Amino acid sequence: MGTDQERRRAPELRVDEWIGPDGQPLDRPVRLGDLGSGFRIIFCFQHWCPGCHAHGFPTLRYLYDRLADSDIGIAVIQTVFEGAEENTSDKLRIDQEKYGLAVPFGQDVPPEGRDLPTFMEDYRTGGTPWFTIIDPEGAIVYAGFQLDPDALLEVLGVGR
Repeated sequence: MGTDQERRRAPELRVDEWIGPDGQPLDRPVRLGDLGSGFRIIFCFQHWCPGCHAHGFPTLRYLYDRLADSDIGIAVIQTVFEGAEENTSDKLRIDQEKYGLAVPFGQDVPPEGRDLPTFMEDYRTGGTPWFTIIDPEGAIVYAGFQLDPDALLEVLGVGR
């Protein structure tokens, strides 16, 4: 695993709007520590993104099924860098249910006066679908559009 961002420290999440694994609004933002102390997978999407539905969510679902009994934390964030009229927060629950993902989903829109959502700005992402893998020490060990789930499972030592 690796990209040009390899070993960069993962910034704390600044996404304020979240729904929990049960689809209900959370009363406080999700932070990295809420995802556990092991490896963490953060998947960024936009509801209207064809690649998110054709490749990203199926890859995430594949990992979710195989990591269910592990200590690996997963969160999903809709990074609204375009299409704000379509990529609304009500789409979080729609996609959470569609893919059967009982994990937190966040809605990240650009702060006032900014062009990019906080996750895209802090993590230097390139769009959607985007996978970010954070190791137990808090370093970003992978960030990119395409993720080979079987290679990740092998690195994590989790059976397929």
